[in-house]
Amino acid sequence: MVVIAWALFHHPQAHWQGQPAPDDPFETSNSLPPPWTYKDFTITPRAQYHIKAVILSKHHYWGWATEDTLSSYDLALGWGPMSNAAVINQLDISQDGRWYYYHWSQNPPIDPSQIISHSSNHHIIAANQEVLDAVAHFKMYDVVELEGYLVDVQNNKMDWRWHTSVSRFDSGDGACKLFWVTSAFSI
Repeated sequence: MVVIAWALFHHPQAHWQGQPAPDDPFETSNSLPPPWTYKDFTITPRAQYHIKAVILSKHHYWGWATEDTLSSYDLALGWGPMSNAAVINQLDISQDGRWYYYHWSQNPPIDPSQIISHSSNHHIIAANQEVLDAVAHFKMYDVVELEGYLVDVQNNKMDWRWHTSVSRFDSGDGACKLFWVTSAFSI
């Protein structure tokens, strides 16, 4: 019983020094391809996107909701100050219901605006099986590099849409990245 409780409530701590992912994600809306069809969806690219970041949390979705059939993984990613172990270890980070949450005990380890601008929840749409396999094997605190497009999605059989954020400074509803990933690996 003690082992089960420890496994459920113990959060491992990041162990490195410094910032293993110091740079901001690269994002540009230049030279985007036209929309394409994937399963029952139309995928519309909004920006080319490349990110090197630390996995702050990973959640696997198993449901039958439209979002779950399209994107079975969410990755909460941190870069810059949010890739610093001294900062991460002072935060309680979790994911649920397609949301990324962070809390601190007494004082925030950095200004909350820095947390917002240097971390984000990413709904991963794997472009191929190789990407899906890579994401499936990622672990908390891995440093990863991902490339592809931030996209908007529309279901062609029903009136359903899912939009990406293209801002690093938003939070709350609509702030997640909807990420069509063409390349994914752990560093």
